[in-house]
Amino acid sequence: MNKNIAIFVGLLFVGQLRAANYTAEKISAEGGEAVRLGDAAKGVVVSISPGAGNKIYALSVHGKEILASGGIPFLAPWANRLDQDAFWANGKKYILNPGLNAVRYDNNHLPIHGLLDKAVWTVTGLKANKDHAEVTAELQFWRHPDWMAQFPFAHKITMTHRLHEGVLEVETKIDNLSDDAMPISVGYHPWFQLSGIPRDEWKLHLAARKHVKLSKTKIPTGEDEPISFPNPLALKSVQLDDILGDLVRDEHGQATFSIDGNGPKISVIFGPKYRNAVVYAPPGREVVCIEPMSGPTNAFNLAHEGKYPDLQSVPPRGAWQESFRIQAEGF
Repeated sequence: MNKNIAIFVGLLFVGQLRAANYTAEKISAEGGEAVRLGDAAKGVVVSISPGAGNKIYALSVHGKEILASGGIPFLAPWANRLDQDAFWANGKKYILNPGLNAVRYDNNHLPIHGLLDKAVWTVTGLKANKDHAEVTAELQFWRHPDWMAQFPFAHKITMTHRLHEGVLEVETKIDNLSDDAMPISVGYHPWFQLSGIPRDEWKLHLAARKHVKLSKTKIPTGEDEPISFPNPLALKSVQLDDILGDLVRDEHGQATFSIDGNGPKISVIFGPKYRNAVVYAPPGREVVCIEPMSGPTNAFNLAHEGKYPDLQSVPPRGAWQESFRIQAEGF
């Protein structure tokens, strides 16, 4: 046997891949098996739970945890809220079935954050080489009758977490297996913290020009207005639960939001197909959420009402793919 192949097989047997600076390994964690990616040179460790929604539950930099307990859940097939127990797609109204216990509700009894918070994903690839460490997992949505009863678009989701030079990329691909176009309203809900630095000293850099107007139940009205926040925005005495649009992008179409603690800094870099951001900074809590969203809250129904012309969709047998990245500095 070739020596390099023998080393690879041996490492795979014990559940760990290692190449120079990078590692990728399966580990035991509370609730089952998890995956850990490491970048020794940059001191970054990422932990993911495929059996619990494929959520990133820990992300540390030189031993300092930058995620609060909420981690980074994936929100699909709708992110944030719907304004009713139904949604419109392709001119048809689809009714949710709360009796299946797959739908979650907010305090106003509006469906929120989709169906997949406890989904069990299958790891299909684990890699560590001289350039990066990564793990790929798949979710065959179409195999689950309770999910299909709520959102009857057969599809497969592939998620890759890739760690390269201290930066974590989260890549999402959605393959539409249906004969109809599939609307897209997905997103992520990262919970960030700057441990040891009081929230009153945090500043937000908001890469957006528009503020989406909301009803009392946090549903967009279909109107927006120029953003009135200063940039940077000092968080002292400020609370936020806002949807931002018309993102400020660089020459590559990327928009960069950040949390700055006068040294330590967390940046969230949105790819072009993440067209909205939700920024959540609740009062009395040492957390800030900067959430990449493919569209605003209630995007399906807003589009049907003619209030949102930019709803993304995947053609039959087509695919949607996008990434966002997290970069932590000064820790």
